[in-house]
Amino acid sequence: MARPSSSVALNLILLLSLFLDLGLCKTLKRDVKALNEIKASLGWRVVYAWVGDDPCGDGDLPPWSGVTCSTQGDYRVVTELEVYAVSIVGPFPTAVTNLLDLTRLDLHNNKLTGPIPPQIGRLKRLRILNLRWNKLQDVIPPEIGELKRLTHLYLSFNNFKGEIPKELANLPELRYLYLHENRFVGRIPPELGTLQNLRHLDVGNNHLVGTIRELIRIEGCFPALRNLYLNNNYFSGGIPAQLANLTNLEILYLSHNKMSGVVPSGLAHIPRLTSLFLDHNQFSGRIPDAFYKHPFLKEMYIEGNAFRPGVKPIGVHKVLEVSDTDFLF
Repeated sequence: MARPSSSVALNLILLLSLFLDLGLCKTLKRDVKALNEIKASLGWRVVYAWVGDDPCGDGDLPPWSGVTCSTQGDYRVVTELEVYAVSIVGPFPTAVTNLLDLTRLDLHNNKLTGPIPPQIGRLKRLRILNLRWNKLQDVIPPEIGELKRLTHLYLSFNNFKGEIPKELANLPELRYLYLHENRFVGRIPPELGTLQNLRHLDVGNNHLVGTIRELIRIEGCFPALRNLYLNNNYFSGGIPAQLANLTNLEILYLSHNKMSGVVPSGLAHIPRLTSLFLDHNQFSGRIPDAFYKHPFLKEMYIEGNAFRPGVKPIGVHKVLEVSDTDFLF
């Protein structure tokens, strides 16, 4: 029988060594304590059958469901916690903020109540925070602006109130910001426009006021923004021509506000625009001809306004199809 080559033997030794190291690694006591506090306070033992005292697994016991761990030096640490859609009832578990190596925290579609604790700012490595579809309340703590690595923030479908904190503008890596279906009031902080990587901003279905002009007043704002949802609020004023400077915009959703004035023709020169929702406002005048020539625009909702006769939206939802000849004047 042929003897294994020295390189194969070396690889086998390295793999065995790695396996033994992982087996001998202990989970950081801080993380063990935090997860056991969470389990005790919210009864997750029943929900997820978290067995054993070590969330990263102990001996023959596997890691707890929804818990992801990684090895750092001589210890294992918890890097992801995903426990969603299991009807967990109770306040936001403050002990979560002791899991300092978390990169993902997903507790969406539960029945969590109360505020997000200010200690959330301790999770410096967090990239994804998903708390949507809960019953969380109160204001968003300004400490959320300390999560410098955050790329995805999902807070929609809760009962948050107060103003949208301007500290969100301190998150340089933020790409997706979902705040819709809450009770936010006041104006959107224009400082959000300084976020160089923000692609999706959804603040629909709140009680927000102000104008688009105020939102985009910072020069060079929202350079990467693709989707802007302002629908179902109390925004007023017109659509400023400067909005066409958001050249990456694909979806603009302004439905069900108190906006007025004419639709600027420059809006039709946003190169990637595919969907424009203007319905149920107080817009007047007529749709500029330039929209008809747009190469990517697929739909425009215009019902519930004061446009001049000649604009004839068609379809079940009164969608103005850009291929329809009635779009011409």
